[in-house]
Amino acid sequence: MEKSPVLIVGAGISGIACAQALRSAGRPVRVVDRGRVPGGRMASRSVGGRPVDIGAAYFTAKPGTPFAAVVDDWVERGLARPWTDTVAVANDSGITGSTTGPMRYAAAKGLRSLVEDLAQGIDVEQGITLEHVSPGEALGESCSTVVLAMPDPQARRLLDASSPLREKLDHGSGWAPSIAVGLEFSTRSWKRFHTAFVNEHPVLTSLADDGDRRGDGRPVLVAQTTAPFAQEHLDEPDGAIEPVSTAVRRLLSLPDAPVNSFAHRWTFARPESQHSEPFLLVDGLGVCGDAWGERSSVSTAWASGDALGRAIAQS
Repeated sequence: MEKSPVLIVGAGISGIACAQALRSAGRPVRVVDRGRVPGGRMASRSVGGRPVDIGAAYFTAKPGTPFAAVVDDWVERGLARPWTDTVAVANDSGITGSTTGPMRYAAAKGLRSLVEDLAQGIDVEQGITLEHVSPGEALGESCSTVVLAMPDPQARRLLDASSPLREKLDHGSGWAPSIAVGLEFSTRSWKRFHTAFVNEHPVLTSLADDGDRRGDGRPVLVAQTTAPFAQEHLDEPDGAIEPVSTAVRRLLSLPDAPVNSFAHRWTFARPESQHSEPFLLVDGLGVCGDAWGERSSVSTAWASGDALGRAIAQS
């Protein structure tokens, strides 16, 4: 008898990695997502017909890991490219130096395009919003397992108050918000950098040169804000544009204002602490994502989803 499908809620990279692991094991799987397109926090926004990354700025891959093999395949097919191993360091006074580390990868068509590539062959239904899930049932249909591939607070909202999983998930205080602000200028008038960590700043935590990571040289910058600043603007994200623009122009000594701008709200942008386990799986309900592993990252999200999918397939 054919097994009931596994239902995965969330079409970010962890949910899609989980789905691919199940599909490879021959298990029927269905993915639903409330957004219009796959991607999750590897999202991009079209500006002038061009994708701009508004979630993760880049990703890394530890050599020899299963995710590194996925990245190598993307690079070989021209979907991703090594971007930089150097990150600028800045504060309120401007860029003060740089630091080197692992290679950061980018994608010419935006990071979301990589999630779409992973989703090839998977049944993904967009625009589906769930109010509740329980073991063996969701969307009024039976399923062998329900996977919540999303931040802890969002997963908690879908569970019964009596669910043993709820006490293992953060209710929201352990997740930091951020506002992503995209700024398009008429010309590239800043000294070249790739991406920057901004320390001890009241507004900014990071800044990326989107034209540099895209490889087309477009004069587009994307800033991510501090959690306290984001908290003040979650109800009206567009209110963050002007102060962020002012902060970026000051940091890079830019004479002109941007010609185009936008803001995107991330209520649960990143976990402030990590779960020690790679995923959660209890009584037909699973949770995975970038909070389940050593550090919050794209590679952690993929590894969490992949490990959960393999565990379900073997159960």
